[in-house]
Amino acid sequence: MATPTLVHGSRSTRTTIALKILMAVSGIIFIAFVLLHMYGNLKAFAGHDAYNEYAEHLRTIGEPMLPYSGLLWILRVVLLGSLVVHVYAAATLWVRAKQARTTKYVMKKHTGAIFASRLMRWGGVTILVFLVWHLLNFTIGKVNVQGGATNDPYNLLVDSFEVWWLTLIYLVAMAMLGAHLHHGTWSALQTLGLTGTERSRTLAKRFAFTLAVIIAGGFSLVPIFVLVGVID
Repeated sequence: MATPTLVHGSRSTRTTIALKILMAVSGIIFIAFVLLHMYGNLKAFAGHDAYNEYAEHLRTIGEPMLPYSGLLWILRVVLLGSLVVHVYAAATLWVRAKQARTTKYVMKKHTGAIFASRLMRWGGVTILVFLVWHLLNFTIGKVNVQGGATNDPYNLLVDSFEVWWLTLIYLVAMAMLGAHLHHGTWSALQTLGLTGTERSRTLAKRFAFTLAVIIAGGFSLVPIFVLVGVID
């Protein structure tokens, strides 16, 4: 009789690690994207022409080797693939964690770890719902809630954030994004083995917090300044 070469549950452990690595890598791709996107949003402070020139430049990068908007479509495919991987990995890990819970574990549901896990899960769902609306608002549908034109990126931006409830939705989503980035960046660094010492853990926590504040805060500046009339 052959002796099993695998310890019971080791295959599951390896796939769990693989899923965490996929989450970390896809998360890093999104971090790179949101930093670039934030930079583009902040162009609004330079005025109408600078913002629209940046928006048009994104569509002409790579010409003539790439068709018009070619690079944008490549980025969209990469981001969509990363989103599918990230959501699949997160959902699979959540189901496994739920199945592995014991009664004793459930009794400790108010611990910080469980709160962070729930915040990540529901924060991720909130961000996903917001992403759908954001694409409909500015990219796919280009919805101008004030009834104005939608063919001018700067004017669409201003018309949208002049509406207080749209700005409020955006700011709530950015708060969720900040919380997600804070915990997610720390988890990614931990998964990738970059928190092996006390010093590296401290640096990782500081980096995760700083990155979350920069991104969530940077995205929040434009809608706030549009709402108060500084950007118009």
